[in-house]
Amino acid sequence: MKSAVETLNPTRVKLSVEVPFDELKPSLDAAYKKIAGQINVPGFRKGKVPAPIIDQRVGREAVLVEAVNDALPDLYTKALTENKLMPMSQPELNLDEIEYGEDLAFTAELDVRPTIELPEFHGLEVEVDDMVVTDEDVEAQLQLLRERFATLNPVERPAQSGDYVTIDLSASKDGEEISAAQATGMSYQVGGGSLLEGLDEAVVGLSAGEENTFPSQLLAGEHADETVEVTVKVTAVKEQELPELDDEFAQSASEFDTVDELQDDLRERATRSARLEQAAAARDAVIAELLALIDVPLPEAAVEDERARRREALTDQLSYSGLSHADYLKAEGQTEEEYEAKLETDVREAMAAQFILDEIAEMEEVEPTETELAQLIVMRAQSVGVSPQQYMKHALEHNHMPEIAEEVRRGKVLAHVVESAKVKDRSGRDVQLEGLMPDGTYAEPEPEEETEEGAQAGQHTHQHAQPSDAASGLVVAGSYLTVDEDAK
Repeated sequence: MKSAVETLNPTRVKLSVEVPFDELKPSLDAAYKKIAGQINVPGFRKGKVPAPIIDQRVGREAVLVEAVNDALPDLYTKALTENKLMPMSQPELNLDEIEYGEDLAFTAELDVRPTIELPEFHGLEVEVDDMVVTDEDVEAQLQLLRERFATLNPVERPAQSGDYVTIDLSASKDGEEISAAQATGMSYQVGGGSLLEGLDEAVVGLSAGEENTFPSQLLAGEHADETVEVTVKVTAVKEQELPELDDEFAQSASEFDTVDELQDDLRERATRSARLEQAAAARDAVIAELLALIDVPLPEAAVEDERARRREALTDQLSYSGLSHADYLKAEGQTEEEYEAKLETDVREAMAAQFILDEIAEMEEVEPTETELAQLIVMRAQSVGVSPQQYMKHALEHNHMPEIAEEVRRGKVLAHVVESAKVKDRSGRDVQLEGLMPDGTYAEPEPEEETEEGAQAGQHTHQHAQPSDAASGLVVAGSYLTVDEDAK
């Protein structure tokens, strides 16, 4: 088989393939065998009809068409491999007229991953916000913990902001009750502002057994965004009583003996969380810097496919929540035009970043290890609520392992690039990213391994890992939105 590639534009090629007729013999034999099992010829058992008889009864041309249809997928795949093409679309095949005994020729036009000229990507300089953990942050966490252990005591007085009330809600439109907008026995904290506009104002001042009516807009359903009349009835008022902030509380609410120890732990947790947020900001800044340095041509068909996939995924998510696309836009404070513009930008940036990371991975020969693949499978399994064994079985059955390997490889590459970057905060301090673990701590440095030659010379050599280890790679790249996940 011979093949050649003609570049039509940076992301589209024409692949020409010529196959000697002799190379079609295995497919011809298979075609004769298949047809022999489908026809009935007097004097021959089914499946044992000789080729000359099949030629007479069915026609040699029909056998050849069957053979070519059988051979084309493998021939196309072989031509892709020979020319090191990474397809980004289904091919547009053009098959020359086929004749028995003549060589087979066909062409295929397809979108491909572009060739990228990589600049120097080690040591990129980026800046992120300072990592700040204040006393107020720790106090806020303490307050949340106290609220978790608070008690609710019934009171015989009008509801105030901060109280917990039990309420019944009933909405109507033009005097007619809206059946889908009725609720009884709901618990609500006054001042939360998370349920209906105007509810807090309507509830404040009501005692148990009293009600109030106010205009509001429903967020979903048949009457979404319409102004309706809402009646709220308070059936109980409870006051939140927070526990005293003392050592006894620390012992009941945590594994610590004193409030000081609890506060120190909360500060450390806040620090680790802030460290991870800063790492994510560094990752995003490095990606933005890479995209600014490299002009990546994108196959438009692949871009449109990805936009469509994301729209469909959003629609599915909203349907599970009982929300419409209009509800989503309202909650996000976006117009349809703004949503489409952001979607376009997100898809293009994500696809371009993937192409860059794939190019770096090939150049530096980065490959995922079995341990790293297992770690990602465990993470994905946990996210969808199945066992790792179930997820692995599904991935194998649906040929998802290549995309899982790609995700791990991209994560390793991105972690390597980010860790090699010169990251400073706004105050000019260096930001340490190397060895950052998923819990926000730093990995213990590997001990230096003494070699025989180094021992004789009184020196040591440090063993470096392939960039970057799985844990660090997942921290840096784990939340990066990839293209075509679950859709390849």
